[in-house]
Amino acid sequence: MSGAAAWRGLGFLGLWLVLAGPGAAGLLVGLPAAALAAWTSLRLLPPAGRGLRPWPALRLAGEVMRASVTAGLDIAFRALDPRGRVRPCEVAVPLRLPPGPARDGFRLLASLQPGTLPAGLDAEGRLVVHALDAGLPVAVETRAAETLFAAAAGHRLRHG
Repeated sequence: MSGAAAWRGLGFLGLWLVLAGPGAAGLLVGLPAAALAAWTSLRLLPPAGRGLRPWPALRLAGEVMRASVTAGLDIAFRALDPRGRVRPCEVAVPLRLPPGPARDGFRLLASLQPGTLPAGLDAEGRLVVHALDAGLPVAVETRAAETLFAAAAGHRLRHG
């Protein structure tokens, strides 16, 4: 069994346990279901030769958690502030990840951050990010997150 098959199998088994619970009867169905799901996923999306890099991935996860809590608190204070400190804007951020699954994965990750929302790509291929406040460092934070994502996914960034 390859490392990719083992990791995918464990991931699907973990998902099964979250959904069905850790019962012996559930494992009788869950183990074969996870094995079949891993086998199918390897056929549909074979490993690309790049693996998740554990330490950069942990760093990315920690940064995502920190940013989520910080941004969530910021949004709550803005929403409750009677002065209405919300100045919506759109910021075009040049991406350094090449088009493809890695860029799509980053866009998915970026959509999870409170206070900002990737709204697509402009004609020049830049990521258009909708933000709650024009005074926030949206471009800087998006580029920093892209750098962490690329390191965790084992991708090199283009210069620019």
